[in-house]
Order: sequence, then C-alpha cells, then structure tokens
Amino acid sequence: MSTPTWMWIGWIAAFLVLEGIGLFDRKPGGTFSEFMWGLFHVRDRRPTAATWIARVALVLFGTWLTGHIAFGWWTL
Repeated sequence: MSTPTWMWIGWIAAFLVLEGIGLFDRKPGGTFSEFMWGLFHVRDRRPTAATWIARVALVLFGTWLTGHIAFGWWTL
C-alpha cells in the first residue's frame, strides 16, 4: 500500500480511538458530535447571526463534501 493510504488508515484509526474514549468517558464534549454542538452553539436558545452564518457554512461544506466523495463533484 502507498504512503497516503497508510496515512488515511492512521487518521481514521486515531479518530476511532478518540471517539471511543469520548463515548466511554461520558464527560460532556467528549465525542466529536458534542464538540461540534458546542462549537456551533446548538443548545443556545438565541443564537447570534454569526452562529447562523457558521451553521450555514457547515451545511454547505457538508453538502459539497458528500457530493464530492459520493459523486465526484468538482473540487474547490
């Protein structure tokens, strides 16, 4: 296997280890989802305009990333 393949395998393994630690530790903010919820103020009752802009940017990026990986959409 090539070096980039091993690097991606290592990156995925590191993510799984960190996520597993977060799942079993049960401290708030330990998982990737909880971290992102905090970063984007998901639990705030009255998010600011900046928060909404960040959320929209995240959705747009996620849409592009999904299309790029699944369908080979144009790169940025």
